[in-house]
Amino acid sequence: MAASKPVEAAAVAGGGGGGGSGSGLPRWQVALALGAPLLLGAGALYLWARRRRPARGKGPSERKTPEGRASPGPAAPGGSQPDGPGHEEMSPLDRAQAAKNKGNKYFKAGKYEQAIQCYTEAISLCPPEKNIDLSTFYQNRAAAYEQLQKWKEVAQDCTKAVELNPKYVKALFRRAKAYEKLDNKKECLEDVTAVCILEGFQNQQSMLLADKVLKLLGKEKAKEKYKNREPLMPSPQFIKSYFSSFTDDIISQTLLKGEKSDEDKDKEGEASEVKENSGYLKAKQYMEEENYDKIISESTKEIDVKGKYMAEALLLRATFYLLIGNANAAKPDLDQVISMEDANVKLRANALIKRGSMYMQQQQPMLSTQDFNMAADIDPQNADVYHHRGQLKILLDQVEEAVEDFDECIRLRPDSALAQAQKCFALYRQAYTGNNPLQVQAAMKGFEDVIKIFPRCAEGYALYAQALTDQQQFGKADEMYDKCIDLEPDNATTYVHKGLLQLQWKQDLDKGLELISKAIEIDNKCDFAYETMGTIEVQRGNLDKAIEMFNKAINLAKSEMEMAHLYSLCDAAYAQTEVAKKYGLKPPTL
Repeated sequence: MAASKPVEAAAVAGGGGGGGSGSGLPRWQVALALGAPLLLGAGALYLWARRRRPARGKGPSERKTPEGRASPGPAAPGGSQPDGPGHEEMSPLDRAQAAKNKGNKYFKAGKYEQAIQCYTEAISLCPPEKNIDLSTFYQNRAAAYEQLQKWKEVAQDCTKAVELNPKYVKALFRRAKAYEKLDNKKECLEDVTAVCILEGFQNQQSMLLADKVLKLLGKEKAKEKYKNREPLMPSPQFIKSYFSSFTDDIISQTLLKGEKSDEDKDKEGEASEVKENSGYLKAKQYMEEENYDKIISESTKEIDVKGKYMAEALLLRATFYLLIGNANAAKPDLDQVISMEDANVKLRANALIKRGSMYMQQQQPMLSTQDFNMAADIDPQNADVYHHRGQLKILLDQVEEAVEDFDECIRLRPDSALAQAQKCFALYRQAYTGNNPLQVQAAMKGFEDVIKIFPRCAEGYALYAQALTDQQQFGKADEMYDKCIDLEPDNATTYVHKGLLQLQWKQDLDKGLELISKAIEIDNKCDFAYETMGTIEVQRGNLDKAIEMFNKAINLAKSEMEMAHLYSLCDAAYAQTEVAKKYGLKPPTL
């Protein structure tokens, strides 16, 4: 959860309101709550670093030079060469050190082949019981091979060095880089994880390499898994929260009187029974009944016969494809609606919003921006366009433009509590990251105004609670989460955030886990809860439990990008288990 923030899973295709689930930024807050290094993305699993000292500068420079002496003892007189004067009086170790010193001179002169010959001589001369010295000679030869880009030889020599000196940071890190070049990502990750732990997570180079390989592994695994995954319908609460973020979405509106059967036309407030032979209207009825599993099949019936509500059915089917995480199936339906110039403009604009949000999830911000701009062009009075484009701008760190969009949404829909709350959060985030106390104070006042004007908006309390947590006003933040829960007792995300607050505020692991467990009890499809619990279990040193939680979250991920992120966390936890077995190294726990 990192400096470059992915589109939040709860925002699936541009939606996700209520209780903080749709702010698009919970992972930023999680990172702050748990003290994760914000410079990193997937590497934020190493969250035990909340106790670490702040990194100073950029860390040590690139480790390319060979090492000097590895253990105390007399140096070769005057740096003499093995075959120089007094050679016959030198001990085998001294002769080996002299060969190494000669190799170092060649290395510094850029004569790597000659350096390798000298290091090879040092290895052959060194007494086998001198483990530390011998490991240095292998490591130095590996450094010379590295300059020649002979990665297999680098890995082999580093392996010899590590066998002789298991906690040899230089050799482990050099081998990790060689494994990266050889595309041995799993082995690279294990080595760099050991290095990170040995260095106390203070070296930027090793942290960045860990982050890089975790992301690569995550993307590879997610691509394969996502392609073959079984579609999974989210919880009813999630679906309702998603649709609540739209005000001009025709397909989410209740059945109109003209769409009801005659006997239902006067039964206000009661579920209608559709007698017209329309797959779309039947799907709408299933929506009202929260029978979501039948939506796609009924919409397909309307589409197959090219019925009266074909455009609506295409958009409804695409929306549920997005909700179950099948973007590939959703895109053709969205494309078709967008191209239907005779269709209701609000349908086309809604399709553009959802396709634009899908592109953002796929990390295609230019295409996303194009779709939102097109939606604004064809339906300039549609408040949803500006609301969701504002969320996009926040994710792109274009806060001033985000505020302009939220203002336009509010102008068109003065009663849009979600837009009011998210505008406040955008202003707050800009002030907080810019370290502007006066603007922070103004933003906090804005939150107070929003919850006063819209006391029934759970999102307002949730976002205000996140800002209060940043300001270390923990007691008041806790009150705001309680108000969220009062308004939306079935919103699992709020329980997760409240649980995280207990960790930061009171360091109360038991209470935090109790609240996150409550979130899972409320919604056993809440991937955010499983991810958070996994992260906490890493900090507690319960790596097997953490891996179990991350795997549950992976199976619930709503996008390939989200799945890649979760695989990165899982792989990092697994790497720590392997390092613990091999070297007895474990990061300190909470």
